Amino acid sequence: MWTYQNPVTINFGSGLFSSLPEFIAGRSFALVTYPEKPFDDLSNELKETAGEPLLTINDVAPNPDVTVLENQSARFAQLPEKPEVIVALGGGSVIDTAKVLSAASGDPNILPKLLQKEPSSVNLTTIPIIAVPTTAGTGSEVTCWATVWSADTNRKFSLSRKELYPEIALLDPNLMLKKPRDLTLATALDALSHALESIWNINANPVSARFAIAAAQAIMRDLPNLYSNLDDLELRSSIAEAALNAGLAFSNTKTAIAHNISYPITLGWGVKHGIACSFTLPTILQSIIGIGGFRENSLKKIFGEDLYKGADELTSFLKNFGVGHRFADHQISPTSFINIIDEAFEGERGKNFIGSKINFLEAAKLRGVA
Repeated sequence: MWTYQNPVTINFGSGLFSSLPEFIAGRSFALVTYPEKPFDDLSNELKETAGEPLLTINDVAPNPDVTVLENQSARFAQLPEKPEVIVALGGGSVIDTAKVLSAASGDPNILPKLLQKEPSSVNLTTIPIIAVPTTAGTGSEVTCWATVWSADTNRKFSLSRKELYPEIALLDPNLMLKKPRDLTLATALDALSHALESIWNINANPVSARFAIAAAQAIMRDLPNLYSNLDDLELRSSIAEAALNAGLAFSNTKTAIAHNISYPITLGWGVKHGIACSFTLPTILQSIIGIGGFRENSLKKIFGEDLYKGADELTSFLKNFGVGHRFADHQISPTSFINIIDEAFEGERGKNFIGSKINFLEAAKLRGVA
């Protein structure tokens, strides 16, 4: 038995950003975005058509940090009235920040409680979110969780509440045209990881698998061409749709072992999230060969009948972008490798993985990963 559920209303199309005021529909709103000039320009365009936001939060940085989020929540608390909707204009960090602000709803003291092990005990009165992603990667526009980091304690938290699905996802590939090559790569590889992680997952189901297959096939096919043609709108649209499909896949499964391995690598070694969660994918793929069922059949639709060959091809795919599949390629020592793997398999996302640590370590040995 299985179920699939996603309540987000999705709107996809080039030039759709100009229709954003129609989705705001006259409601008072807060705007969450980045501080860079392209986002200033988009913010000004929105203000001309939808009016002034009650509040603009534009100091969002990659990997939202607890300390900054507490400050941003305090600014919400100072508003004389709550906004009726939050517009999140930016990448995954912006949308995750909007989710935290929605959950806090003007109460900066609630954030520590939400990040405890039993956040479901906190009653939420959330503010609806319109998510307008400007990168193709995180899928946060169709998920109900946010990733929060703490530089002070070197920890990563996940805020997961059904109330935090955005009300609307508005995807305009035009907004992704000017994104640089390294960001395009990292976000697309994050989406590839989401797709594959949703397949080798104890929570996988046939519907999530179909979204994952479509996402992975498109990324493997079109990312190399996009990497060389950053201003190709058709390719941008393909990868944007792939990232959306990956989001729809893992919105029902969460991620698995590759992501759990990635978190300390991002925190401790500064490796970009999309790279940190993707360079282990060939090893993980090889480690679960023989699992059978719709999961293995799904992987064969992506990589072909010979999954050993598929793992080699995935390694070559990553290598062509300069992403090495060994831990040493990311300056991680053998001792650190063992510690990272031990902790990853004990964590929540590690326990979502359909495979085993023994088989992973065996595949890592065969592939010369450690």
